[in-house]
Amino acid sequence: MSTSRASQEKVIAVNRKAYHDYAVEETLEAGLVLTGSEIKSIRQGRLNLRDAYARIEDGEAWLLGMHISPYQQAGRLDQHAPDRPRKLLLHREEIRRLTQQTQAKGMTLVPLKLALRRGRAKVELGLARGKKLYDKRQSLAEREAQRDIERALKMKIRG
Repeated sequence: MSTSRASQEKVIAVNRKAYHDYAVEETLEAGLVLTGSEIKSIRQGRLNLRDAYARIEDGEAWLLGMHISPYQQAGRLDQHAPDRPRKLLLHREEIRRLTQQTQAKGMTLVPLKLALRRGRAKVELGLARGKKLYDKRQSLAEREAQRDIERALKMKIRG
């Protein structure tokens, strides 16, 4: 009896701001190296992806700026630093390819969502290009127009 992949995944956090500030061109999944108190805090949903980004340094991928609140039940010695850099688990070929792509003008790696799959924390990274202010306004206007269309169709159906 096999269960679907979606049913085994529990989404903990989504970085909505990333879709507003960046045009995501490609996504990939990476594991995270965490301490015990960090994973327990993540299971409680006590993290923030808003200002997080990924960087590749010395052939290793790091997630920076992700805030994981301290775990309340952990002892004083077992606590973690909330904003420490966390290593991303990627294959060597993926890191090499991402290094080449992020060196292109305006490309960056941003975390889009963090999920738990079979007890392991997985982060979905987006290879993205920063949006200009007019791009943000345009996508906002398109979303508003789509809402108006859907609203009008609902009213027409109801009658």
